[in-house]
Amino acid sequence: MISWWLLTIFGSSFMLTWLMRRYALKMQMLDYPNQRSSHLLPTPRGGGVAIVVCFAVASLLLAVSGRISRQDLLSVCLPGCLVAVVGFMDDRGGLPAKVRLAMHVVAALLAVYLADLSAASPLFWPVKPEWSWLGYPLIIFLLVWVLNLNNFMDGIDGLAAIETLSVSGGGALILWLHQDSSGFVVWLLLLGAATAGFLVWNWPPARIFMGDAGSGFIGIVLGIMALLTSLRGGVSVWSWLILYGIFIVDATFTLAVRIARGEKFYLAHRSHTYQILARRWGSHLKVTLGVLAVNLFWLFPLSFFADIYLEYAIIFAVIAFVPLVWLAIHVGAGRSDS
Repeated sequence: MISWWLLTIFGSSFMLTWLMRRYALKMQMLDYPNQRSSHLLPTPRGGGVAIVVCFAVASLLLAVSGRISRQDLLSVCLPGCLVAVVGFMDDRGGLPAKVRLAMHVVAALLAVYLADLSAASPLFWPVKPEWSWLGYPLIIFLLVWVLNLNNFMDGIDGLAAIETLSVSGGGALILWLHQDSSGFVVWLLLLGAATAGFLVWNWPPARIFMGDAGSGFIGIVLGIMALLTSLRGGVSVWSWLILYGIFIVDATFTLAVRIARGEKFYLAHRSHTYQILARRWGSHLKVTLGVLAVNLFWLFPLSFFADIYLEYAIIFAVIAFVPLVWLAIHVGAGRSDS
C-alpha cells in the first residue's frame, strides 16, 4: 500500500513539474545568468510548486486515513503553504526582502501556535521549567533560519533536492528503526517521493529550478517535522541537526563571514562552499554527488549513533561538523565571490 502511495506521488510530481516548466517558459519565469549565478543558460524556475502540491495532497490523504492527526497536518502544511505562496510570488516578480522575512516570521509563529509543544522532553529543552518560555523565541528563530538557509543553498543543479531526500529519508529510517507508529515515517517518505519526481527534471544539467516556492516550503516543513518528532522522542534534535549538517554549516558559516566583513549579506552572491567547489571543479554534478556521499556515509551514521547514545549526542554533532567547518574555511567560503 505504501509503495503505491510513493509511486503515485513520484509520478504526480514528475508530471506536475513538467507542466510547471511549460508554464514558466510561457510566463517567462526564468533565471538569467549573471555574475552572481552558477548556471550558464536561462532556466525556468518555480518547479518546487510540484513538490508543494503533491506533498500537501498526500498529507491531506494521510490525515483522512488516520495516519497523522489533524493538528499535525495543520501545524506542518499551513505554515508551509504560506511560505510557498510568498516564495511563488517572489519567483513570479520579486518581493522586497523585508516582506519575505516578515511573512517567514508569521509562518514560524503560526507553526508554534498550531503545534502542541507542551510535551517537550528534557532532552529537547534541558532547562528549568521557569525558563522554558525562552524556548519559543528560539524555535521561531530556528524555523526562520532553516527556511532561509534552504533558500540560500538552492544554488546549483540537484543540490536542494538531494539534501531533502537525504534528510527526509534519514529521519524516516531512524523513526522506522524506533518502530515509530505516529505516521511520520510515511509522511517523510512522501516528502521524499514528491522531491524525487521533481529531481528528475532538476538533475544536472537542470531543466527547471526549484525556486523559493519549493526551497522555502521544504525548509520550514522539515523544520516543523524535526521539531515535532524530537519533542515526542522519535528522533533527537541532535540527530536532525547532524542530518542537515552540510546546509547548516555552509549557510551559517558563509553568512557569519559576510557579516563580519561588513557586506550586504542579504544580497545574492556565490561565495558558499558548494558554489566555490562547483566553479573549481567545473561541475554541478560532482558537487551534488559529493553532498549525497557525505550525507550517506558520514552524516547519517553519526546521526544514527547520536540518536542511540543520547548522552554523547553533542560529541557526535561536533565530530560531524568539524570537517564541514574545516572545508568551508579551506575553500574560503564567504570571501571568494568570483
